[in-house]
Amino acid sequence: NQKDWKPIFAPFAKARKRIETIFSQLCDQFMIVRNYAKQTDGIFARIIGKISALTILQYINKMNNKPIGQIKYALI
Repeated sequence: NQKDWKPIFAPFAKARKRIETIFSQLCDQFMIVRNYAKQTDGIFARIIGKISALTILQYINKMNNKPIGQIKYALI
């Protein structure tokens, strides 16, 4: 399956890990998949709100010199 495997360029691997971590956090902690919006505007508003919350928690961690990926305990 991976006969022609080549190592991934390091900056790409780091960016991919960050993106996959963020998607995982949105799915697990913010339950982005389970929303009860009735219209498209409602789903967009809910997703924007959840992404904004994630961004604010990452910013709080950055200001407190903590790893920005650990948002679960950002306010402690």
